Amino acid sequence: MYLVFRTLFVMSFLTAVSFGLAACNIQEPLVDDSVTQVEESASMEEGALAAVVLKDWEDLKTAMMEFGDAMPAENFDYKPTEELRNFGEQLMHVASAHLFYMGNLDTDAARPDFGEPVEKADVLQALSDSFDFGTEILSGQTDASLREVVDGGYLGESNRARIAYMAMIHTRQEYGVMTVYLRLNDIVPPASR
Repeated sequence: MYLVFRTLFVMSFLTAVSFGLAACNIQEPLVDDSVTQVEESASMEEGALAAVVLKDWEDLKTAMMEFGDAMPAENFDYKPTEELRNFGEQLMHVASAHLFYMGNLDTDAARPDFGEPVEKADVLQALSDSFDFGTEILSGQTDASLREVVDGGYLGESNRARIAYMAMIHTRQEYGVMTVYLRLNDIVPPASR
């Protein structure tokens, strides 16, 4: 069952990457002209790209905070199998990944120090802080700066928009994984209610 879920998430990842790369204006050969036609017909005013990236980030924060809050505090140490992270560790993994990805957009930005939270309130605060860190960085971006190529860590040389969307894709993947944690505890994920 776990393998089926992971396969579905990989497929959603590949779909999200293709949309994310198109939105980031990556200049690579396209197999299908339709993506190019959509990009050309959707020419945006200056600031529109920065506004969309920031809105997507803030919407993701809302979804993830509701998601994390859905799990009762006494189940934050729940994990479906022994080799997996528990629910709280999964959320901390997401928060730490935000610091990595968004820190590549602005290497001078002061990253929050989470410590080692284990209680629900502390984990959710760390998750919120990680999103706020990203919001602060994205709020300072322009369309031009989002198109600038920077060192993306393991992503290699990437424009800032791609890095931001890779952070969001990673978060959505982990959201998908964690829906299983909720469902196995008889909790319907907030987005499915």
